[in-house]
Amino acid sequence: MLQRFTRRSSEAHRSAIAPVLRRHAEVLPAPDSAGFGELFDRYGEARVVLIGEASHGTSDFYRARAAITRRLIERHGFDIVAAEADWPDAGRIDRHVRGLGPSAWKRQAFTRFPTWMWRNTDVEAFVRWLRAHNQALAPERRVEFRGLDVYSLSNSIHEVLRYLERADPELARKARERYGCFSPWQDDPAVYGHLVERAGKASCEEAVVKQLNSLLARRLKRLAADGEAFFSATQNARVVRAAEQYYRAMYHGRAESWNLRDRHMFDTLQALLEHRGPGAKAVVWAHNSHIGDATATAMGWGGRFNLGQLCRTALGRDAVLIGMGTDRGQVAAADHWDGRMHIQDVLPCREDSWERQFLRAGIPASLTDWRAPERGELREALSEPLLERAIGVIYRPQTERQSHYSLAVLAEQFDAYVWIEETRAVTPLPAGRSTEREDDTYPFGL
Repeated sequence: MLQRFTRRSSEAHRSAIAPVLRRHAEVLPAPDSAGFGELFDRYGEARVVLIGEASHGTSDFYRARAAITRRLIERHGFDIVAAEADWPDAGRIDRHVRGLGPSAWKRQAFTRFPTWMWRNTDVEAFVRWLRAHNQALAPERRVEFRGLDVYSLSNSIHEVLRYLERADPELARKARERYGCFSPWQDDPAVYGHLVERAGKASCEEAVVKQLNSLLARRLKRLAADGEAFFSATQNARVVRAAEQYYRAMYHGRAESWNLRDRHMFDTLQALLEHRGPGAKAVVWAHNSHIGDATATAMGWGGRFNLGQLCRTALGRDAVLIGMGTDRGQVAAADHWDGRMHIQDVLPCREDSWERQFLRAGIPASLTDWRAPERGELREALSEPLLERAIGVIYRPQTERQSHYSLAVLAEQFDAYVWIEETRAVTPLPAGRSTEREDDTYPFGL
């Protein structure tokens, strides 16, 4: 099986793919037109629709994803938007869009690198729309905006303590003692992981587990009084636990830390669905590398799993995985982690890539869907491994083949694919107030 996935597709097979794509691809109008959203009604009965992106700095991906999400919310009752973002920062947007209290999200949220990933004009436009949409609904029906990621160690500790100081000062005192284990490294948790795993420093694992269990033990009492605040505090405590594990795991290898991160995102998504109640439906915004099924990629063949794979295993056809791709254009990205963002030209796609097949199909913007039983010809055409490009918050065009391409079997990785031939970079919002530094250790910032 693995040999089949890792061998190169023949030139003869590759030459037959584009004509099949041309027959099955559906032309996409502009994202702001009514016809764009209608093409995604076919996914309205799903429980979770995961919408990817081939880079974290491309406006067209954000606009397309927002248009799909608006349609799923308005016509099909989706009530959670869950993003590859930190829980506390996304919580500021959630308070804003649901009217839960003051929230200066544009000044205070997403202020650490990479700021432009969520602090950009496309996200701002969606947040503005979602707030207006929610204002017409009863509070219990308003759509949530949540974060799935694991990097907010310092902010999540702060949020747990802030909640407990209001709800239970004695528990707050105990929590401060437990979290005090992190004090020397809160703003640089990678150093904590290094000292524990390489220098024999005692870990904080027991302290963070005790703190989470302390909160969970009071679940029924607190939920009756203030369910939303308690739920958010508990999720922040889970982030602290997962972050502690993550920053230790990164010294055991990329696969272990990657798997821990995506498992946390999946567990958070499950918690959101459970908290929302029966009938909850979620749209997930994340990179292709997280939402495509890892078992169909070189990443999975190397021992990693991801959010899309876990959702597909748990939900079957009630999870829809939609990827995105482009040939050329511009992207907002940095040259290295914690570097300065600048607008870069995206190189035209490689000859031996999936992107080149969509380019050859000759449709500038399209949706290609192969879930239906009658799409067997299309699935067969997409069932061999080709290279696929992934740009995170870092783009290194000078080493693009090694840095950004890996093999994937498209038919098994996704259920559908949005193709936009030429794309533009996101426009960042003005810089906010940065209070911390927490490293992402995956080399290309996916």
